[in-house]
Amino acid sequence: MLIHVEKAADILPEYLGTPIEPLLRFHNLRDPVSVPRGRAELLVGMCMDNRKDLALPADFAFVIRAAGGNLRDHEFDISYAVAIGGLRAIALLGHTQCGMVNLPERRELFIEGLVAHGGWTADHASAQFDASVGVYAIEDSVTFVLAESRRLSALYPKVLVAPLLYRVEDDRLVQITRDHVS
Repeated sequence: MLIHVEKAADILPEYLGTPIEPLLRFHNLRDPVSVPRGRAELLVGMCMDNRKDLALPADFAFVIRAAGGNLRDHEFDISYAVAIGGLRAIALLGHTQCGMVNLPERRELFIEGLVAHGGWTADHASAQFDASVGVYAIEDSVTFVLAESRRLSALYPKVLVAPLLYRVEDDRLVQITRDHVS
């Protein structure tokens, strides 16, 4: 189920008193919440898509931006933030209109673009796409962020992992319940 945050009472109980609560309050409600300064307790994993502009308090969060919000190649980054930084929570953001959805359909566009703009040969561009498409292609953003949040929760059982959806259409974060069926 998708749960919108239009007021503080909409925040799911499991996020109250965690770093997810001030994230939702600050971004969606523009509530000038007070957060501890000098030490981030939240990591935000989100897509590198330039249409997303997340509002965060200063010194509040580590941020990793990667295609599709896919953190599979970022375990060391996360582990460092947990071990050294004292990370307590991860906000994992999928988003609407994600380019990694239906990625196989963009194969030719990818190859042509990498040849034209990157100076690659078509063979080299094809090889990179074919080697990477299985890792980066996602069925849909909600299904992916739920699966990735389960994977990260198993990897870091003491860290809260919150699956969220960033709506490009209105610049809002939406909570995704773990029982969501797409």
